[in-house]
Amino acid sequence: MKQLVIIPTYNEALTVERITEEIFKLYEGISILIVDDSSPDGTADVVRKLQASHPDLYLLVQEKKFGLSRAYINGMKWGLEKGFDVFSTCDADFSHNPKYLASAIEAINDGYDCACGSRYMSGGHTQETNWFKNFISKGGNVYARLILGREIKDWTEGFNTYTKDALSKIDLDSIKAVGYIWGAEMKYKAVHKGLKVKEFPIDFAEREEGQSKMSFYIIFEAFFFVLKIRLGL
Repeated sequence: MKQLVIIPTYNEALTVERITEEIFKLYEGISILIVDDSSPDGTADVVRKLQASHPDLYLLVQEKKFGLSRAYINGMKWGLEKGFDVFSTCDADFSHNPKYLASAIEAINDGYDCACGSRYMSGGHTQETNWFKNFISKGGNVYARLILGREIKDWTEGFNTYTKDALSKIDLDSIKAVGYIWGAEMKYKAVHKGLKVKEFPIDFAEREEGQSKMSFYIIFEAFFFVLKIRLGL
């Protein structure tokens, strides 16, 4: 089983080397695709240097900043063309601890189509100390559960793993979200396509270096897009 970990980057030159090294230490048979939105800080150059010592590290540079959803979708399409079997999404800033990739693969090996990290199920936790971000995250997730359903405890978490068959049934070309809410759209389609989805607890950390990409536009998009997902628009 060939696993591809897709990491979108924009100005992550300070973190991309470390996250790459940590993932490659986990277990054999894992590959990484960095999808960089033409970062002006030289993120792609850091990756190119790492490729000399990591043959399973790949780089896809987009000609401009397309956003999180397009980075992940383009990365998944690239991986499907290259023959990968399992696709994991992971942030570059260590808010997602790479060790949890093993929990995702365990769920896939148990027959699940999608394995989703969860901060808000039993055993899950968030270390976020910024009261505003915490409020937005928890409040937004409660809102998402009310609108999208209670099958998923953490609709908005982006640390997820899908099989290639799951991606085929979800239909990547049907995903319309641009920002962080894209993960909720993926999960909603997975549930309503009858795919087997398993959540597993994770400890979500504050980013250690660099700047958060959160903005009021992202919050605004997420609020209204949850309704669009539910209505099938």
